[in-house]
Formats: sequence, structure tokens, C-alpha cells
Amino acid sequence: MTNRTWHRWQDWAALVIGVLTALSPIVVATNTAAVWTLIVFGVLLAASGLWSLAAPGSTASEYVHVVLGVLLFISPWVLAYSAFGGASWTSWVAGVLAVIVGASAVPAATAEHKGLAASH
Repeated sequence: MTNRTWHRWQDWAALVIGVLTALSPIVVATNTAAVWTLIVFGVLLAASGLWSLAAPGSTASEYVHVVLGVLLFISPWVLAYSAFGGASWTSWVAGVLAVIVGASAVPAATAEHKGLAASH
């Protein structure tokens, strides 16, 4: 198996979800906590998507998507911005999507990692 970077759709999806999450405060009603949460988690999710794209054998990056997704999902309640519908729904939808794409990429990343390990 070759090290084919920039090819897994799940990693592209994580990058797009992250960018859209980070930009969402431009179009949804927020408070200070929501703005910073959406920007920070969006940037981290986009960065982990780039990490996954550049290093397709990294299973850790896929687990990072999942953890960020869970944290993003619970953030409206933990950081008290659930009254802001747009920000909350952005967090919930982006969080669920991040968990789905991260979890669905773990088997492919694991296979790629084993293929890379066998070639050394």
C-alpha cells in the first residue's frame, strides 16, 4: 500500500466542517462564549483535517476529529449558549458530523498505518 496523501473524503469533510464552523459566527446569533467556541473548535477541526490529509496513516488524527466533535456537541450546554439557536445548532450538527467522519475514517487510517509499517 502506498502513502497516498490528500485522498480520503472523510478528512476533506472534517476540513470543510471545521472551516464552516469557524466562519459560522458571521451568520448566526451568538454571545462571546459561542463565538470563541465555534472559532476555536472550527480551527482545531480544520487543522486536524489537514493533519489527516497530510498523514493518512495517522489514526490519532481521526480520534481527534471524534473528540473535537463530542466537545463541540456538548459545548452549548457546558458554556451556556444553548439559548442562541443558530450557534447551538451549528455546534450540534458540526459535532455529530465530526464524530461520524472521524469514526468512519478510523478503519481506513488503521489499514493505511499497517500498510506503511509493513513497508518499512
